[in-house]
Amino acid sequence: MKILVLGSGAREHAIITALIREQPRPTVECAPGNAGIAAEVPSVNLDPNDPVAVTDYAVLHSIELVVIGPEAPLVAGVADALRARGIAVFGPDQAAAALEGSKTFAKRIMDEAGVPTGRAVRAGTLAEAESALDEFGAPYVVKADGLAAGKGVLVTSDRPAAIAHATYWLEHGGVLIEEFLDGQEISLFLLSDGQNVLALSPAQDYKRALDADAGPNTGGMGAYSPLPWLDAEFGSENAFVDEIIDTVALPTVRQLATEGTPFVGLLYCGLILTDAGIRVIEFNARFGDPETQVVLPRLVTPLSSLLLAAATGALGGHPRPEFSSDVAVTVVLASENYPQEPLVGREITGLDAALAVEGVTIAHAATRLDGDTLVSTGGRVLSVVAVGATFAEARARAYEALGHVSLAGAHFRTDIAARVA
Repeated sequence: MKILVLGSGAREHAIITALIREQPRPTVECAPGNAGIAAEVPSVNLDPNDPVAVTDYAVLHSIELVVIGPEAPLVAGVADALRARGIAVFGPDQAAAALEGSKTFAKRIMDEAGVPTGRAVRAGTLAEAESALDEFGAPYVVKADGLAAGKGVLVTSDRPAAIAHATYWLEHGGVLIEEFLDGQEISLFLLSDGQNVLALSPAQDYKRALDADAGPNTGGMGAYSPLPWLDAEFGSENAFVDEIIDTVALPTVRQLATEGTPFVGLLYCGLILTDAGIRVIEFNARFGDPETQVVLPRLVTPLSSLLLAAATGALGGHPRPEFSSDVAVTVVLASENYPQEPLVGREITGLDAALAVEGVTIAHAATRLDGDTLVSTGGRVLSVVAVGATFAEARARAYEALGHVSLAGAHFRTDIAARVA
């Protein structure tokens, strides 16, 4: 099978790594990719957000499946253009991608479908935002209504900071004020063909920049999978997954289908386990980053077969995806000053030594080659991924590998998966 993956981050690198380890190995290309991806599969100089350019390329090169990694091409309607030309695509159409592109749309769909979630108010003015902040009380939760590259959420007990965040997003597309939900957070990926869903293994990510969940929100500083503590709460991972399918995923997918906007692709459920039960924090319309980096290395079922089944309406009756008994941990290496204005263009060394550590792979997030020199191009630069029999083993491998990597001014969290090791 000939597959085109759109995107340039660690998520796309992890997807490609899973695809090319299959036997037989599919033919995989990536547009535009990064330095790490280009070392493994051909990179295509193509704007992934341009529906016409992507579709013309796919037709010309007989692409059989397009996998859309990031959210921007979905909101730009790339999937719509591909489907109009008869090309199988893993990723929702523009209308269904509003599940991520608009927090207000997502809340309405959840309400219509009876999905458990927190209370929220969309504020159109600063006065409305302040009123909602006072209604819900501290800690305050302020969210950008549109795409914000993982940086649109502020959770704070500082009311002036909450007002400042709301003021900014009121000028950049809109803002939601939500009630604060307390508990363990869970990320669950579900493949959807528009009517049926299949779940992958759950993961937990770390959003705050610093150890002990301090510092500002980021796109994600690390993750681990599976979640052993789910057994105590639900009896088993499968029991948890089944509950989410029944109460969250299927109602959402079927509501979208009823409204004429079938969701075909990856439904990312950001969940929280509160004292009152599971609640949905947010939906995304694509694989999450960095959770993809720990979920896919454990996947035994060929990823290409799952993606193609979803893209072609063939998930009904498909068996549960199989996962290894190994655990996986990923730690993100970030540029100096991330998540504010990261300092980029600095040399990265030590990757060969890092990759020599048993069980370690590295997903490139923001890298390019400057001649023969590998340099950083963004905030989150690398995801160091380690697989092991236990979390203690996987953590030790990940941090040993990180010890070999050199990037001036870089930082990473030292407590990823410490709570389960």
